[in-house]
Amino acid sequence: MTRRVVITGMGWITPLGHDVDSVWAKLLTGVSAVGPVTRFDASTFATNFAAEVRGFRLTDHLPTHARHAGAGLNSQFALAAARQAWLQSGLDKARTDLSRMGMYLGAGEGSLEYNSYLTTNIAGWNRETRTVDARRLTEVGMATMSAAAELEQEPNSTLAHLAMEFGCCGPSFNCMTACAAGNQAIGEAFEIIRRGDADVMFAGAAHSMIHLLGMTGFIRLTAMSKRRDEFNTVPRPFDSTRDGFVMGEGAGMLVIEDADHAIARGATPLAEVAGYGSTADAYRMTDIHPDGKGAVGAMMQACRQAGIDPRRLNKDGRPPVHYISAHGTGTKENDSIETHAVREVFGELAPRVPFSSVKSSLGHLIQAAGAVELMTCVQAIKTGWVPPTINLHHPDPECDLDYVPNKARDLNPQGGVDVCLSNGFGFGGQNDTLCVRRWKA
Repeated sequence: MTRRVVITGMGWITPLGHDVDSVWAKLLTGVSAVGPVTRFDASTFATNFAAEVRGFRLTDHLPTHARHAGAGLNSQFALAAARQAWLQSGLDKARTDLSRMGMYLGAGEGSLEYNSYLTTNIAGWNRETRTVDARRLTEVGMATMSAAAELEQEPNSTLAHLAMEFGCCGPSFNCMTACAAGNQAIGEAFEIIRRGDADVMFAGAAHSMIHLLGMTGFIRLTAMSKRRDEFNTVPRPFDSTRDGFVMGEGAGMLVIEDADHAIARGATPLAEVAGYGSTADAYRMTDIHPDGKGAVGAMMQACRQAGIDPRRLNKDGRPPVHYISAHGTGTKENDSIETHAVREVFGELAPRVPFSSVKSSLGHLIQAAGAVELMTCVQAIKTGWVPPTINLHHPDPECDLDYVPNKARDLNPQGGVDVCLSNGFGFGGQNDTLCVRRWKA
């Protein structure tokens, strides 16, 4: 017998702020987090703007921060977000068997130590012979590079920090499936609990690629917006003038658990995780399948597992899904193909399902995107409001669904929000969709 799974705690660190309520308020009012890059000198870059997490200090969030001295930025984001989720879930006061609490993260690689890395490589290069002097490279590397900092680059380091901080001794996994990682991590944690391998899981993701290599890589892929003089009007998901995404960073962490376990310890479910779909395009490394087959498959799997027929109206005459958190990057390919995929799944009902992208406000948090965006679905269920897609002023004929343009929408007069889908599609053709719904015992 499979078990029901609920969300009992949430926390995030985002470019719009560091707590759920204030960030949600900014999302609903259409605030943009995009600004000039301050992390390094990006003045000569084709894209010199991003959505940075500003004013963040781990000391403001974690009383035991000293034990995580030297933690990479992504791990710091994860620790702060996880503590928010931990406290909201009431696990700080519960007697929980931590051998039955696991973790599934979509944490990205840690921050590269550029000064030592570049100094070492330059020192080891012999320009005259055009060869690498291994002895010289090793000598300079030993003198300038930090073993601890190098270890923090490993994606499993975030798991280690969380395990040490919260004492989680259950199943522990990390995935790096690019922009789908946050959704995948939550979905796989959901499956671990459903089959009985854990009672409670930390699930979520953390990432920062606002650095020299991260920005350079996506610029060379021609995936990011280059509107240097109009950075406060990008990204523009689903808009005919869209020209790419904007780099963001941050973390989203959830506590999910077996529903019976949560009720027994007196926790309040925020929502139920009802379905999860995961597919691969098997097409190209950087291009989505032009027919959106993988995206269609992921959404259909999530709906099927949740017991939803996406083409059939509810008894109240409303579509069976009340809101879709779009992957919605603001690139030409993604937005048109995701639109096509939603049409394939929902048929004639597709135009009636609100479908917005919070990347228009937050930027693209890469591996952390899906976790943060799923949390917006939970907030939509809680409040009855859905966030807008800002910067959408020039409708694209190929993108003709209801993207909630520029202004948040109150769905309470229609009965609120009971069921949501959250999409995450990654480079390499990974597609993951989550379905969450209002908790009903």
